[in-house]
Amino acid sequence: MKQRVVKAICLSFVIVFMLAATGAFADEVTVNLESYVVQTFDDPEAQPWFLIGSKFATKDYPKLAYAKAWPTALFGTTGGDKDIRSLGIAMLFDRKEYNWVDVVPGKKSGSGTDVTYEPTELPLPGRVKMLDMWIWSGNFDYYIEAYIRDYKGIVHTLPMGDLGHVGWKNFRVNIPDNVPQSKKYLPKRENLTLVKFRIWTRPTEIVASPVKADAPIEQKAVYFYFDQLKVLTDTFETLFDGDSLMDPKVIEDTWGSSASSK
Repeated sequence: MKQRVVKAICLSFVIVFMLAATGAFADEVTVNLESYVVQTFDDPEAQPWFLIGSKFATKDYPKLAYAKAWPTALFGTTGGDKDIRSLGIAMLFDRKEYNWVDVVPGKKSGSGTDVTYEPTELPLPGRVKMLDMWIWSGNFDYYIEAYIRDYKGIVHTLPMGDLGHVGWKNFRVNIPDNVPQSKKYLPKRENLTLVKFRIWTRPTEIVASPVKADAPIEQKAVYFYFDQLKVLTDTFETLFDGDSLMDPKVIEDTWGSSASSK
């Protein structure tokens, strides 16, 4: 009798193990990882950004410009004879503090002194695994964060790392698994958006370059440059019978205001 009980228990464990193994394989999802360039910063008009400085920013700072510069590791010394640009940020503050500068994507309108910017979050395609960008620094002990928004409207802060390096350096940050990029219901995939980058100073670090007191103010500023903002993302989508009914264009054509009047 005891032997039968022992055999039954062992058989139960084997069945449970087999079911668990089967479930593990059944839950595997096909992945198609692609590297996608979100912005090159080569076209200031098509890809406008603007800056917002914190309380102790020096008058007329921060400033933004598009410099003819790039990481040699990406484009070589000549840039392939292309008009390659990078996004330049000039920072200057009146006192040491946890100062910050927000680097924000936006829409530009007007010109000259009447120019205005409206924040526009950048859509990140697919299910993003990693955010990637090249940053030039002059070895200042600052640090940078990325802000992304999920489909529920929650903004997540991603520490990208310290900026205490010389020249160009590639920065990468993984998107945490707890940041939702899909849901149970159709359409399942929900894209993230990039809200902004934020560069922080530290109270222990200088907020102006150490130059002579009578030096031009542009020599006192602290500079950073961004280039090649991209993502590593999963673009695979499982097809099913009737998947076209989730196409936004089909929904608009079928259920939009213009369709309802027909």
